[in-house]
Amino acid sequence: MERERRLLQKVVAVGGFVPVAVGLFGVLFGPTLTGDVGLSVSGDSHYRYLSGLLLGVGLLFWSCIPAIEEKTGRFQCLTLIVVAGGLARLLGLGLTGIPSLAMLGALAMELFVTPVLCLWQARVARQHRRPPQDEAAKPT
Repeated sequence: MERERRLLQKVVAVGGFVPVAVGLFGVLFGPTLTGDVGLSVSGDSHYRYLSGLLLGVGLLFWSCIPAIEEKTGRFQCLTLIVVAGGLARLLGLGLTGIPSLAMLGALAMELFVTPVLCLWQARVARQHRRPPQDEAAKPT
């Protein structure tokens, strides 16, 4: 049980690096990562704002790492935000065409990996609420 909890913490730490790094890069350098440097000032502003949100989401996922078994509500809320963004990206794919491989990878993270991590976190939380089997079998 403790081993699974620690593994989840490590996976969330590694997975959280992506939104933190990409978000911070977008905040600092605007749309240069995607090559859309010809955006208007308003487009650049919006890009940086969304990058800040991405950075915040990654930092909040990282904030779940200590005592991850107690952070179910926060984890679920963050997952909802990420999935909503992924559904918007999926809609864009249908409306405008197939984006770059990096954006397709992001889509997979948003619609598959993050929900799986959320389910895993809920499982770990449930396991930590239950007494160990040998403890439950003891007469009181």
